[in-house]
Amino acid sequence: MSLGLPSRLPTSPAIGELIRRPDPTFSFEFMPPKTREGEQLLWQTIRELETLRPDFVSITYGAGGSTRDTTVAVTERIATETTLLPMAHFTAVNHSVAELRNVIGRLAGAGIRNVLAVRGDPPGDPLGEWVRHPEGVLYAEDLVRLLRESGDFSVGVAAFPYKHPRSPDIETDTRNFIRKCRAGADFAITQMFFEADEYLRLRDRVAAAGCDTPIVPGVMPVLRMATIARAAQLSGAPFPPALLARFERIADDAAAVRALGIDLCSEMCQRLLDEGVPGIHFITMNRSTATREVWQHLAANVPA
Repeated sequence: MSLGLPSRLPTSPAIGELIRRPDPTFSFEFMPPKTREGEQLLWQTIRELETLRPDFVSITYGAGGSTRDTTVAVTERIATETTLLPMAHFTAVNHSVAELRNVIGRLAGAGIRNVLAVRGDPPGDPLGEWVRHPEGVLYAEDLVRLLRESGDFSVGVAAFPYKHPRSPDIETDTRNFIRKCRAGADFAITQMFFEADEYLRLRDRVAAAGCDTPIVPGVMPVLRMATIARAAQLSGAPFPPALLARFERIADDAAAVRALGIDLCSEMCQRLLDEGVPGIHFITMNRSTATREVWQHLAANVPA
């Protein structure tokens, strides 16, 4: 790709347009594998979930840019070897602008036009000090502009129902989110959350500020007690106390914990759909079973 001229990408669907259609989208998120066994599990999961015909799938980017090449390679392979529409995550951590342009060129070369631009977490400690690469960019909105300048990309950004961990308050976080959208983002996908009201409050405050960028909820069922601590770290907010109490009552029964997690996620997704969300984005952790179960619960509630 020429760095001086915008790239014209193939006419693959733009996720930003899919998300604005009347019917909600359904999509899945995968992580780049770190081992040979992880690679086998990922592709088994992709093939199993491919049969559900999701609208798109996304591939995350490791902390500190640690999986840059794997993310691009997996996205390329999904684009060329499956029927799925892939979206690559794209972060600024530890990358110069020249390196970022190189990644954009690889994506464009593979015909990938859908990208989720997120600033990314520092390597080692997601909540550690964020240090800008001396030749890089500072904010996700800079990544959005870089993508927009480089080609005909459909660009998504992250949204945080509880606010970003580094935002001092909800009002600042809302302003920062809207700035990303106005830099050229077509849509947003949230960090995981576990109560529908958290998403609905986010949607309401963004709309009240005059921004109509569609926000897709990102969801993940709790399948084991260890997931709760991990989820709090990933979401940047404490796990909802009332839900935590329900899980703690059955903490010694692994099957019951898993069943409750599936049920609660299914109920939350149904309420979100009833509230008119533009889609549901399932965080799979590279496994298919739980996602399929929640999907089936939702399908069972669709009128014939």
